[in-house]
Amino acid sequence: MNATIHTIPYADKTRLRADLLAMGRKARAAQRALMLMSAEAKSDALRACASAIRGALPHILEANAADVAEARGSGQTDAFVDRLLLTPERVEAIAVSVEEIAALPDPVGAVTSEWTQPNGLQISRVRTPLGVIGVIFESRPNVTADAGALCLKAGNAVILRTGSGALRSAIELVKAMQAGLATKDVPDGAIQLVPVADREAVGHMLAGLDGAIDVIVPRGGRSLVARVQAEARVPVFAHLDGNNHVYVHEKADLGMARTVLLNSKLRRTGVCGAAETLLVDRASAATHLGPLVTALLDAGCAVRGDEATRTVDPRVTPASEEDWSTEFLDKIIAVKVVEGLDDAIRHVETYGSHHTDAIITADDAAARRFLAEVDSAIVLHNASTQFADGGEFGFGAEIGIATGRMHARGPVGVEQLTSFKYVVKGEGTVRP
Repeated sequence: MNATIHTIPYADKTRLRADLLAMGRKARAAQRALMLMSAEAKSDALRACASAIRGALPHILEANAADVAEARGSGQTDAFVDRLLLTPERVEAIAVSVEEIAALPDPVGAVTSEWTQPNGLQISRVRTPLGVIGVIFESRPNVTADAGALCLKAGNAVILRTGSGALRSAIELVKAMQAGLATKDVPDGAIQLVPVADREAVGHMLAGLDGAIDVIVPRGGRSLVARVQAEARVPVFAHLDGNNHVYVHEKADLGMARTVLLNSKLRRTGVCGAAETLLVDRASAATHLGPLVTALLDAGCAVRGDEATRTVDPRVTPASEEDWSTEFLDKIIAVKVVEGLDDAIRHVETYGSHHTDAIITADDAAARRFLAEVDSAIVLHNASTQFADGGEFGFGAEIGIATGRMHARGPVGVEQLTSFKYVVKGEGTVRP
């Protein structure tokens, strides 16, 4: 399959499947080479990718201009166009991100634990690549390079599939990265892009390409993630919703609560780490509820509240049962007064999405209970939910946030893109 943009679905569905299976075989062969590469060789390859991206700037910008023109012509929102748009500065930021990933510690081969059995067997748990990763994402060109670089750093081959809106841009970015890999004798099958807009390609990836794909990572809106989780026949690292909570405990400092709340909700409303529900302890409602609600409203955030919340400001509208479970991704927040810590934890566990939840309190015992009992991928004490980000965790870039309970959970960086094996050493040791 060459890097030609197909604006209509394949007429020959058999050919589409055959081309994708060939990509899978190519990725599997490349991954065998990657798993044997040294840490320095992988870092050199990624630095070459970054250099090639800089060298391909005119081609990347030309392709992106066509994507942007098509998006505007089809009536896409300003927010969509902004996410899609590349400038020389944004392309440089993409190259820098690849270099930062190159500089991360290599997780492959790291010994996470080791011990000696009474019979003399020496056992160690060692990190290994996952294999071939399929990444399905929407129209964000930077994800193309981030995902490709993260997977390669962890010794994995990757097959990328972007939304049709960013296809031209993604093709040029992957061409550049493959050119960089070639200078270091790395097979171009290490980073591949499905260069067609045909939606059936997603279905073939979710089926695993006859065993070629080991893990699928979706990155995008709810409908994309829901489809992946419903149809995938291979493991999925993903989160469906980011219905995140800020709980203001009775012993919360009001100034801190206001600062953390406004950042959690309004720093960026469209990210998965944005707060969607505010819970206020009834014991502090008389002093804290009004100022917090007013601060939100004055900042341009619509507030949907329970009966107690509606009494503090006439601008508050009634919250529905559905609002407690909604990821608004907008300047909207649901607010409820709860009857203490137990009620707050119960509300989060009932309505939350197990993504990111925070408690604001000066009471360490209350914080310890919240952090222990709220079963979310990320729990915070006196900190903004917007820290739900691999870069903020020191992981470098991330490929997404996972809320499942198997293997990777929270930000998925290079370490989470590895599995492990047990290495056992004996001296002619046999089992009686």
